[in-house]
Amino acid sequence: MGKPNGWIIYNGNSTHEKFYNLVKWIDTVAHEKGLETELIKNNELVVSMENGKSIIKGKHEGKALPDFVIFWDKDIYLAKHLEKMGLKLYNSASAIEVCDDKALTHQALADNSVPMPKTVIGPKVFYKVSSLENYENIADEIGFPMIIKEAFGSFGQQVYLIQNYDEMIEKVKEIGNKPHLFQEMIESSYGKDVRLHVVGGKVVASMLRTSEVDFRANVSNGGKMHRYTPSEAEKQLAIHASLAVGASFAGVDLLFGPNDEPIVCEVNSNAHMKNIFDCTGIDVTEYIIDFILEDLQNR
Repeated sequence: MGKPNGWIIYNGNSTHEKFYNLVKWIDTVAHEKGLETELIKNNELVVSMENGKSIIKGKHEGKALPDFVIFWDKDIYLAKHLEKMGLKLYNSASAIEVCDDKALTHQALADNSVPMPKTVIGPKVFYKVSSLENYENIADEIGFPMIIKEAFGSFGQQVYLIQNYDEMIEKVKEIGNKPHLFQEMIESSYGKDVRLHVVGGKVVASMLRTSEVDFRANVSNGGKMHRYTPSEAEKQLAIHASLAVGASFAGVDLLFGPNDEPIVCEVNSNAHMKNIFDCTGIDVTEYIIDFILEDLQNR
């Protein structure tokens, strides 16, 4: 039996060099550990349905399918299509879909009794907000200050700190028909959180992020990274959250509750690894590839 071969799928329309550098990093580690992998842009694979079957056309039409796919994109339609064709994806299409949509994330966490900020999913808006009659109920439920998050967003973007009802209504009108949610502000965690990387049900790396200039601690927003040893409660919660969304590996962000109890903020199925490598020297990519190798051997 030859080496397992796989595709590493990434977004072909991304203009950020850091995204390509990340998948190239994964590809390099995979080859070092004995896998035959190929970098594939999502738009190279033409998603097609013909004669009652899901097939792939385009550049890879007629070629042998891989043994597995490392799906480093958020093209959910493509991910589900590949699974319909019988391919094993890391992470699964379902896990990526749930993590990409913050509303679905918190529903999945709630279904599994995972501690998180009080959350209200914003009502569906088709074109623009034309009725404000029920937003007072949301304000009463969450209180101020509150956090409004667009359901789709990365690196702490599309997350807003709201101080009062007028600001809330202004932001709701600005967001318009984009899905969003309302959350209580965990003031005890203002400008700080913990990122834990979970792989195969184990915490393999962690760091503390702090900001002196923003309520968000994301490094992309000016936050600073610090080495951090998580408590057993933090590790178990991160693992629980990862399992709740069905992820084989994930970056789990935890907030500090009023008594320093951990609270889940977000779960990222395609968490970037460079920052935590720069902070700790731990290469999470190696753990991911080792997990995939073991999983393939056990199939």
